[in-house]
Amino acid sequence: MTAGWVIAIVLAIGAVAWFFAVNRAHLQLKSVRGAGGQPMHSLPGYHGWLAFLSATLPALFVYVALSWGGLTLTENHIASGIAPTITQPAERGLAVGIVHQVMAALDSLALDVPPATYADLKLAAAAKNLLLPDTGTDDMLPLALEASKTAATTRLLAAIAAIALSALGAVVAIARIRPRLRARNQVEAVIFTALIGASVVAVLTTVGIVLSMLGETLRFFSSVDPFSFFFGTVWDPRFAAAGSSGDQGQFGLIPLLAGTLYIAFVALLVAVPVGLMAAIYMGEYASARTRQTVKPLLELLAGIPTIVYGIFAMVTLGPFLRDLSAALAGGEPFIQAQSVFTAGLVMGIMLIPVVSSLSDDVITAVPRAMRDGSLALGATRSETVSRVILPAALPGIVGAILLTASRAIGETMIVVLAAGVAARLSLNPFEAMTTITVKIVNQLTGDLEFNSPQTLVAFALGLTLFALTLGMNVYALYVVRKYREQYE
Repeated sequence: MTAGWVIAIVLAIGAVAWFFAVNRAHLQLKSVRGAGGQPMHSLPGYHGWLAFLSATLPALFVYVALSWGGLTLTENHIASGIAPTITQPAERGLAVGIVHQVMAALDSLALDVPPATYADLKLAAAAKNLLLPDTGTDDMLPLALEASKTAATTRLLAAIAAIALSALGAVVAIARIRPRLRARNQVEAVIFTALIGASVVAVLTTVGIVLSMLGETLRFFSSVDPFSFFFGTVWDPRFAAAGSSGDQGQFGLIPLLAGTLYIAFVALLVAVPVGLMAAIYMGEYASARTRQTVKPLLELLAGIPTIVYGIFAMVTLGPFLRDLSAALAGGEPFIQAQSVFTAGLVMGIMLIPVVSSLSDDVITAVPRAMRDGSLALGATRSETVSRVILPAALPGIVGAILLTASRAIGETMIVVLAAGVAARLSLNPFEAMTTITVKIVNQLTGDLEFNSPQTLVAFALGLTLFALTLGMNVYALYVVRKYREQYE
């Protein structure tokens, strides 16, 4: 029985339990009112949800736990059955993967008589358009058969246990319904626990990401001087051959950091004025019909994939700017097809909806009394916007700008196609530069092992980018709190 069917059956039992619990609670409520006894502590709906939760949550938890235990048991069985002559971790991993492929093929074929050899299984699988690797051996076939039987048995036991526990929970929950049963408190406690769990998951995910990068970053700094990384001005990692002790190269962060901030700055120069003015127009000047038409069209830009923007910059905008600069200079172009200006311009266009949408929400949230008071004192519409509305909305606008900056710093595809991969220090926005995210992709591209500085540097770059974004968010929080105290 598949997991989908088990979950569907458990949810169906929970729905039935909810129905009977609500009806039973209604009957008890009527009897209590007629007899003049103590009133019901909770409404019938709470009794129904308590029965639903009792019938579903323990059953699903047990099913997940048993399924996980069965999967672990199957993996251990496969690992113990691999030929002892295979000692290398990579070879053992490959053998385990082949056994899993054989198990999947056996489940798909559903043969009455198991094949005698691996070659027979491969022929039967080929007839069903299933491909198996040539490196499989005959001793993997009985191992896969036993592992498949073990997995099937554990899945069946988990399904039976989950369904039985669900039915038992439903019966017990319905039987426990009493006038003074605190069903509302128990349901709210479950919801409160779920909310706390969601918050903990979010926090632990962030902590896990940081710790995973921190460990590999410390390995990188054990072989590369941190001072030369953070203050180095040359980025030239050299991939040496496996097993060789060649020069590691230079891992200077400054060119990548400068390119990241430079491109993000150019993008903000484009996105912030245009997006903010669009937000002011839609929030203060546009009619309701115009706003309903313009705002969805503007936000449509946010739904375009970044790779499309990158292709547009590489194929259309970059060559256009290069040819235009060549025509203006009368010779050699002074704007390269891949440049900071090209990437920043396209990225700014992509970020306009972010600035405009967030700023529009902040501007429209300013109380109407502030607008009316300013106009009543004789201020014009433009004076009201510049001296009343924008100062009041400044914390939210600053938050929108910093959020946009974080998005610009983390962008990758537009930079790869529009700014190039050249790590250099330059103040000329018409030359190619690159960013931290691009080099993270470059260092992790290919069949590489995480045992050399050339690959471990990607984790150091990722942790640096995380710290940079965290610093921006902390500063945004400081600005918001400072100006909120001033204008509230």
